[in-house]
Amino acid sequence: MKEFIKGLFNKAPKKRIWELDAFRGICIIGVVIIHVLFDMREFFGLKFALPVWLEMVQRYGGILFIILSGICVTLGHHNIARGLIVAASALVITGVTVLVFDKSYWILFGVLHLLAFCMLTYSIYRRIPWPVILGLGLAFIALGYYFESLTVSNEYLFPLGLITKKFSAGDFFPIFPHLGFFMVGTVLGKTVYKNKETLFKKVNERFFLIRFLSFAGRHSLLIYLIHQPIAFGLFYAVRLLISAVSGA
Repeated sequence: MKEFIKGLFNKAPKKRIWELDAFRGICIIGVVIIHVLFDMREFFGLKFALPVWLEMVQRYGGILFIILSGICVTLGHHNIARGLIVAASALVITGVTVLVFDKSYWILFGVLHLLAFCMLTYSIYRRIPWPVILGLGLAFIALGYYFESLTVSNEYLFPLGLITKKFSAGDFFPIFPHLGFFMVGTVLGKTVYKNKETLFKKVNERFFLIRFLSFAGRHSLLIYLIHQPIAFGLFYAVRLLISAVSGA
């Protein structure tokens, strides 16, 4: 908690581009809210419609986060090491969901699996001219949406976006079209952010809300990993308390 409070009020780390961290923060906070609302429906049987803005986050937030990750991979270093960390985190999530949940909620190729793949493969094409990367990215996006219209009999092609009629998952971000969105992000990083500096120099990045969102964005992986166990624990405790009170 002490570190969290320091992160909000202390000076942000140097050479960070605040708007990228802040947008990542918005995305991860949206994910937390959506998952908490989903947990409430699962634990307590509550039925309610999501607000329009949350529906937008649910529909497009993942794509925005992937594009942002593509931008950031061009600005940082040690992408292989970071990719391996994300891959290890993805495998942990897969193991937990397989052990704890019904098969329909298993996460076999979720957003972390996808980001790990994208980060680890970036070195293959990082030196290719950006117009070529953009063309490949757009082609992969089109291919992915074409794959959505197909069904296959081979149940092991799901990482590519080719799924069977019975396929279901708790979180699913196949390589196609999402690798394409990541590649578009790398193009933005190579062009719009080629100077590796903020585009909004006149904005006061010391403003509390921006600090909060930027802090969340810098720690988005940790937040993603811990928010569900915390939410499950709290809701499970509340349900036990309600059962105890109603049975008394």
